[in-house]
Amino acid sequence: MCLILTYRCNAKCNMCNVWHNPTKSSEEITVGDIDKIPSGLRFINITGGEPFIRRDIDEIIGVIRRKTKRIVISTNGFFTERIVELCRKYPDIGIRISIEGLQRNNDTIRGIPHGFDRGLRTLLILRKMGIRDIGFGMTVQDMNCKDLLPLYELSNALNYEFATATLHNSHYFHKLDNRIKDREMVCREFSRLIEDMLRSNSVKKWFRAYFNFGLMNYIYGGKRLLPCEMGMESCFIDPDGDVLACNGMELKVSMGNIKDMTFDEIWNSEKAEDVRRLVRNCDRQCWMVGSAVPAIKKMKYIHKPAFWIIRNKLRVTLRKKPVLCLPGGKECCV
Repeated sequence: MCLILTYRCNAKCNMCNVWHNPTKSSEEITVGDIDKIPSGLRFINITGGEPFIRRDIDEIIGVIRRKTKRIVISTNGFFTERIVELCRKYPDIGIRISIEGLQRNNDTIRGIPHGFDRGLRTLLILRKMGIRDIGFGMTVQDMNCKDLLPLYELSNALNYEFATATLHNSHYFHKLDNRIKDREMVCREFSRLIEDMLRSNSVKKWFRAYFNFGLMNYIYGGKRLLPCEMGMESCFIDPDGDVLACNGMELKVSMGNIKDMTFDEIWNSEKAEDVRRLVRNCDRQCWMVGSAVPAIKKMKYIHKPAFWIIRNKLRVTLRKKPVLCLPGGKECCV
């Protein structure tokens, strides 16, 4: 489950217009609403907007720690003191700081002066405190693609996790005009990252190489590599309390509102089934962490990424380039 706590944000990102459309704090879901979430979840991601704008985030984490095995908070890392204070109280939570490249590109894209320095400083403090589940998240676009491999190498040097995404359009971002202009340039950088990941001794990085290949495929307009099952095994809850199958649709389609009903009533409702039918017939072909990674891990699909990994791991071991076949028969950036 992904909890979108707020659409208030101190960043002014070029790929997201949430900051033009902030929620009112008085109308956002409360701790009591969040307590309706069922127990036994494998994973909860906390995001926004900027979740550390919520002054009650301490109480929220206290509630959801009873509901799930793992919590990861996605943040721009600017509110260092609040992040450190929360992690001191809950040292088992994960923190992913969105950093859109090296200093100049990050601060330009995010519209936060000294944002790169603040984010990196926050991560360094957390590591010194002994917080283990920390890392970067980067949304790759034309402006910052040349920073992709250097940022990955920095994350390796510091022993941080490294997550990637690319431009998407949806109601969530309040954007419908995000577009990669130079697909070959951007995918060339992805291919370099993929090759580096495949050369590692980490099985996790091999599967992340496959995920990044899926991002290349999405950029070129290909059909999703694996089926989307959003709304069936995972969902979003937005600041208004609406339970959503995903955040990638062009229009917001709610299964029901957690302020008015229990989660079980929403999840098992006819309206929820109608939304799931929309997901099954969705043609947007999104490739985001929230929808792609669960599919990659499922036993009924895992043979596809496994075969791709074995083939390309063998190639790089033999000092050959990976085979990255993309839509239209194009082998991009090989």
